[in-house]
Order: sequence, then C-alpha cells, then structure tokens
Amino acid sequence: MRRHFEWIRQYGIDGIWLQHFAVDLPGGPIEDRYVSRRRVLESVRGAAEETGRAWAIAFDIAGMPTDRMFEGVTREWRKLVAEGVTQDRQYLHEGGLPVVQLWGFYYQNPHNAMTAHVGNRLIDFFKAPGTSYHAFLVGGGDWAWRRNPDPEWQSLLRRFDAYSPWNVGNVSKDKQGVLHASTGYWAEDKRECEKRGMLWLPVVYPGFSWDNLQRLTPGASLIPRRGGRFLWEQFYALSELGADSVCVAMFDEVDEGTAIFKVTNHPPTQGHFVTYETLPSDWYLPLVGEGTRMLREKRSVPAQIPIQP
Repeated sequence: MRRHFEWIRQYGIDGIWLQHFAVDLPGGPIEDRYVSRRRVLESVRGAAEETGRAWAIAFDIAGMPTDRMFEGVTREWRKLVAEGVTQDRQYLHEGGLPVVQLWGFYYQNPHNAMTAHVGNRLIDFFKAPGTSYHAFLVGGGDWAWRRNPDPEWQSLLRRFDAYSPWNVGNVSKDKQGVLHASTGYWAEDKRECEKRGMLWLPVVYPGFSWDNLQRLTPGASLIPRRGGRFLWEQFYALSELGADSVCVAMFDEVDEGTAIFKVTNHPPTQGHFVTYETLPSDWYLPLVGEGTRMLREKRSVPAQIPIQP
C-alpha cells in the first residue's frame, strides 16, 4: 500500500476513494472478509499519513441485500467515527465535514438493490445536523440519473451534497468506428448540480475490458485505450466545461481493465490480457497527474496529449 501511495504522490494525484464493500461488513453476505477489509483500511490510513495524500471512504452497496444496507453501512460509519478515523489529518473534509460516498444508486438494478426508501434513510442519517456522524455526502451511480423515471428517485438524487455519475463503459462510435467516452451529457449534469447547490464530480476512465472476468471471447468487451488518447479526450472535455475536479476510475482495478497504476506489458501467456500497448508501465500515472494539474490550475487542456511517454 505504501508503494501505491508513493506513486500517487510522485505523479501528482491528490488522493483516493477507498471502496468499502458493504457485503464484507458485519451482517453482510461475506462478512468473513471483514478482517481483511479493515487491514486494508488501516494500511491506507498509514500510507496516506506518511505520503500526505488525501483519502475518504466510499461505501459500495453492490450485492448487499436491501434489508441489510442501512444497518450495515451506518454501523460501520459509527465505528469508524468512534475510532477517530475521520479525524485523521489526511481524511478528506469539505466544509468542515468528513466526506463519505455512497455508491450504487442504480434504479431497479439487480446487482445494486438500492431503493428510494433505503436511500432516503441513509441520507437522513449522514446529513443529520448536530451529530458526530454528520458528513459531506457524495452519491454515486447511474450516469443517466437525470432521466430516472421515478419521481421519488428524482428527489432522492438531488439530496446529496455532490453526485458522481459512473461513466465507465458509456461510449459512442465515430464515423471511422473509433470508440470515444460519451461526454455529451456532462454539461447538463454540471448545470443541474450547480442549480441544486451540489458539487458535480465526473468520472473519467482510460479504457475497459472484462473479457477475463466474464469469460468472454477476447476483445468482446474491449474499449481500447488508444495510447492514452481515450482518457485524454475526457480531460479535454472537462476543461471545455470549466471543471476543476474529477474522479479517475480506477487506480488499481485490473479485473475490468481500468487500472492506471503500473502494470506489465508482458503478462502470463496462459490467458488473454489487455496491456498498455507497449507504452511504459507508468504511462497513465503522469498522464492523470498532468490532466489533474491542468484542471486544478484552470489551464486550458489541449486536444492532444501534451507530454511524451
């Protein structure tokens, strides 16, 4: 973990969301993994402190039964607050409040069984003023959140302090058949969040493949990285909108082919693996660092990648 945080610092990345899967928490379907999950959390705490990088909890409710979500998540948050985790010097705060993300707001999704009732209960808990559990609450989920057909969900999704629409896998194809991340809805997302007094936290990604994860034919799910151009086009689009914050998916998710940390271009030959297309193993770290700096400093991001591998 320390090595990963050293890379984060070296390449100018501000920090990380730590995915805290609800299914692994006490009362969850696979709670026997909780000891391991807490071990990771403690490693993150230590590495963040040693390297001066920020971090925050992202509760991911994927796979958690609806009737266990509220108790599982709130019990863990109470425990973390009691242990002083949110008072760590490197734990992310906004407006004087510790930041926490609730991930999995997908309407009628079998893998994310959130309901408006449970969602509102969770929001009530995290936004209750005057309690030690009060947090700056970031919602995360469906990229098409503004078009949700359920009025109760529409109201729910506008109660967050910030919203982060998951864009991974959302692509369009140009006339030459090249895939690009879909970004046409971003401007309206930004306007809607600003109108509601919410922060907009867009998600960008370098490419995608879960051929191995889903046992698919090689190339069936591939969204090519195109040497970094696929990712850089998203930074360019954000710059055109005046955005200064972004969430990059993901630092280390190799099973879905979205990782930006160092990987080899010479994986085992027994399986079909996506590589960094002969580029250096660290290529996506300076690329993300450069894009981050330009957005933060309000510099215009050029259409073409301005650095060399």
